[in-house]
Amino acid sequence: MIEIAGKPLDTTSLVGLSEVEAAILNSLANTNVLYNYPSQRELSFELALRSNTVHASISLLRSGARFESFKQSYCNPRFWNRMPNGAFQLRRGISPAQAINDIFYNGQLYGFECATAIIILFYKAVLESIDRASFDRLFQNLYLYSWEHDEDLNLETRQGTDFVIGDCLYFINPDVAPENSVWRGENVIKLNEDLYYGHGIAIASSEQIINHLNEQRRPGSQTSAYLLNQVTRLNFTYVRTFSAIGYTPRSGLDTAILIQEQSRVRLL
Repeated sequence: MIEIAGKPLDTTSLVGLSEVEAAILNSLANTNVLYNYPSQRELSFELALRSNTVHASISLLRSGARFESFKQSYCNPRFWNRMPNGAFQLRRGISPAQAINDIFYNGQLYGFECATAIIILFYKAVLESIDRASFDRLFQNLYLYSWEHDEDLNLETRQGTDFVIGDCLYFINPDVAPENSVWRGENVIKLNEDLYYGHGIAIASSEQIINHLNEQRRPGSQTSAYLLNQVTRLNFTYVRTFSAIGYTPRSGLDTAILIQEQSRVRLL
């Protein structure tokens, strides 16, 4: 359920939203958690940021970036230094925004595993949701390695099953074969009701992801992979404070609510 300033939002009568925006709103409304926003602008920003996360996932898939272990990782040396542990350190004097964008423009020059992919996706979604100058100021020391990230990215992980489009979820493979340890699990972005993006698997349903992970188990194992009751998401309220020029809504929610209000006035 969604509330704005304590009042329920009727999502069924909203028109003018994109397909992704409408799906995200329904995803929020249909969970067993109450999402209460102080104003329409907070919800609009979250909608835009979640939408940008979905679009970033599709862009990363199309970029040509490959799935590789930390040991075999590689990156574009023009923007990043590859560290001995397989991490990518932003080169001195390089724009963080330009370096993140290069992963999506020149994906064939990159190889990394699924946790790093998720962090890259969240950086890209934030970049598309605030002004570039603020992004460059906030993330001057970008270091891409597994779940390590700048404190300003402010990711939150907690137990729960209120999975919303744009969230990061985790399929765990508890009986993975030692030689297939890179498939001990798969970090994914929820794209729709039962559609997920996972680096190295691409876009797939939960059944397809579980089947893929089960193929990496110990011989004879009867312990299936499964979706963990855990969710990781950005702190949307915190991220909204990043932009030095203020947030200009980029979602269709504001127009949709205006149309809804105008319709109510005509009915009166």
